[in-house]
Amino acid sequence: MKEKPNYYAIISAEVRYDKSLTANAKLLYAEITALLNINGECFATNKYFSNLYGKSVVTISKWVSELVANGYVSTYYTYKGGTKEIDRRYITILKGGIKENKGRGIKENFKDSISLSKDKHINNKGASFKKPTINDIKEYCLWRDNGIDSETFFDFYESKNWLIGKNKMKDWKACVRTWEKRQNKTNNNNTTSHRHKKGGDYGDGKF
Repeated sequence: MKEKPNYYAIISAEVRYDKSLTANAKLLYAEITALLNINGECFATNKYFSNLYGKSVVTISKWVSELVANGYVSTYYTYKGGTKEIDRRYITILKGGIKENKGRGIKENFKDSISLSKDKHINNKGASFKKPTINDIKEYCLWRDNGIDSETFFDFYESKNWLIGKNKMKDWKACVRTWEKRQNKTNNNNTTSHRHKKGGDYGDGKF
């Protein structure tokens, strides 16, 4: 039997009582904090969590996406040199738990986590736009179960330098929701596929 992490986990009140999170997503959040204590990084794969909890990789991906969508964790990827093949995915705590600091564990970070958990929200005003990866888009679309092709979305806005009209995109997730809304409208009109008008902009999706 594969050895499981023996470090204890931290779940702040903000995470515990967030009704928008499923119980399993909260459990995964706790597991991430435990892994962070090992060496200050969490680069566990969905396959690792799948084996750990006896759930499918798709289910784990939905839990991760749920935490990402609610702003509790973020993910970023490193790629094998000169390729688009993912080498590692890193998961970072954003709020309500352990403040990631490489080389420090739970004991050293405990005071930081208490201080951080007091802040209900992180002020993102004025934050610069961070271009998503195809995998970021794929995880978000999988979590929303909207059927949008992540590569099509990425390529569309990559070709436009991530502009909405003449303005820089502010929220790519809102754009995904706009595509989703248009796709649902198209499906309701008895069409089977989602098509975009050439050169069209679909906005940030803030309704």
